[in-house]
Amino acid sequence: MESDSLNLPEEPMPELTFKREGVEQILKSRFFVAPSFSIYGGVAGLYDYGPPGCALKANLIDFWRQHFIITENMLEVDCTCLTIEEVLKTSGHVAKFEDLMVKDEVNGNCLRADHLLEEWMDKLLAKTKDDKLKDEYLTVKARADDYKIEQLAQVLDKYQVKSPDGNNISKPFPFNLMFNVSIGPTGLKKGYLRPETAQSIFVNFKRLLEYNGGKLPFASAQIGLAFRNEIAPRSGLLRVREFQMAEIEHFVKEDDKNHPKFNTIKNLKLNLYPRNQQLYSKNLVVITIDEAVSKKVIANQTLAYYMARTYLFLIGCGIKEKGLRFRQHLENEMAHYASDCWDAEVKNSYGWTEVVGHADRSCFDLSRHSEESNETLTAYEKFPEAKLMKKLKLEMNKGLMGKTFKGDNKSIGNYLEKLKEDGLKNLKEELSGGEAKISVDGKEFKLTKEMVKIEEVEEKVNGMNFTPHVIEPSFGIGRIIYSVLEHAFWVRESDEQRRVLSLPARIAPVKCSVLPLVSDDKIEAVIPQVVDELTRSAISHKVDATGQAIGRRYARTDEIGIPFGITIDHATTTNGTVTLRERDSTLQVRVPITELARLIVDLVEGRKQWKDVAASYPAHVSKESDD
Repeated sequence: MESDSLNLPEEPMPELTFKREGVEQILKSRFFVAPSFSIYGGVAGLYDYGPPGCALKANLIDFWRQHFIITENMLEVDCTCLTIEEVLKTSGHVAKFEDLMVKDEVNGNCLRADHLLEEWMDKLLAKTKDDKLKDEYLTVKARADDYKIEQLAQVLDKYQVKSPDGNNISKPFPFNLMFNVSIGPTGLKKGYLRPETAQSIFVNFKRLLEYNGGKLPFASAQIGLAFRNEIAPRSGLLRVREFQMAEIEHFVKEDDKNHPKFNTIKNLKLNLYPRNQQLYSKNLVVITIDEAVSKKVIANQTLAYYMARTYLFLIGCGIKEKGLRFRQHLENEMAHYASDCWDAEVKNSYGWTEVVGHADRSCFDLSRHSEESNETLTAYEKFPEAKLMKKLKLEMNKGLMGKTFKGDNKSIGNYLEKLKEDGLKNLKEELSGGEAKISVDGKEFKLTKEMVKIEEVEEKVNGMNFTPHVIEPSFGIGRIIYSVLEHAFWVRESDEQRRVLSLPARIAPVKCSVLPLVSDDKIEAVIPQVVDELTRSAISHKVDATGQAIGRRYARTDEIGIPFGITIDHATTTNGTVTLRERDSTLQVRVPITELARLIVDLVEGRKQWKDVAASYPAHVSKESDD
């Protein structure tokens, strides 16, 4: 089947199943994560990471830093979580960072309106066998978080949506998701816990540009906490009130969004779900990055480059390829300043979940912060040779303006002098009618053609200032972690109680276990030697000398995703070798202790694959048993 509008090859949406219960049992029993303050009843949307969860998160972040910051030579910053109100007013968060909420009119419970609608559509879908109605309900469910407030009110009313307790609900109304804070002892300085990490990069743009020698393009990145006061958190780690983000702001010229490394990824194929597919088809478009850009499916090379790098990162974390797609925002989803947006979505037991957003944000953020702060946030382009360029030139009749505006004249003059090309153009057009109105410091003033003259002139210039555009990939670390865990979980066919997390070695919480085969003084005497080798190579490890059957100890390590098991046996005491077991296949080889640490480091960092090890070292046959 071909896509009607773009004539691109289509493939059906993949079907995947997940065992959420098994994953959640491991998360709870092995203390990957736990509800915060649980001995006091807990608070929805807040979680604590235990030892394996903390190590997994740290390893994933280290991998992210290597994959993006180091490989792409980005400028990393680490900025405060407290953000003053002025910054978030300028960015639009104070006015618009909100979800729509409804209240149960009987018990007063607050409910997120789009989630309530989605659940109601699921109930209607379960009751009907009419294919036409099913398509209608599925469309409404898919658009639940896209509806504007008036549309959502109409839809809730049309389908007579009730609260989970069966009660009537209020009309939807907006709820701002930011946490308010007071800065300082007087409480007069208002601020918020940041809802994203991007704004602190924008307000530091001038410093970053100077650090980079004034050259564009460049990218800055930040890894840190963000906070959102979710109305009704649910879905475990997928929707929480405090979470780790990793964001990149890549600054480019508006007319040059090509990427110098585009050729390195152009032949990579991605599962794309363009907006036209969402409206007319349930199939994916699977094409190369090069074709997606050339056919304008993806707006530009730099946006496409980051989508490809995100794909490689997520696959490297253990996400299955058929469980990963890139969904383009519908027109009504996109911010007015954005030219293209794609979410990397991962399939898990909760459905398709956004884990990374990719947006071409144009020059909105820098322009707004420049206007409100009166700080010039631009870059300079030097031309190879001088150019004749047309520009608008402003002349003021200061005498006439002084007589007319008196004490306000200075602020009006400052306002006019700061007008950029677009502002001068608009003022010139308005003055062509004889007069123009401007607003300065909350007051309105009338200008005439006698006061202000704006003419187009030609000037020879050696370069020009411009406001860079921004390409932004934004990663939700917690969502990635949970999705990775569901993709990694499976149960051995030989024993349904033997649960396995097939985490890639680079992000696994612990890289290897050290297991003395039996309780024996000679065998146990070797443990410090092995541990010392691992420690000096910075390899995380876990010693299990409980004396239980080796099969049971293997099962415990498999359950928290330890990729390699080192078993010390009687042969170790005579020939200096140990067995090295690979988690997923359970295959074992004998390796000299002196080569062990280097080999594991090579496996963890991807310089060697297990097949290379199996071909280089003698196999060790051992029947795994719980007895």
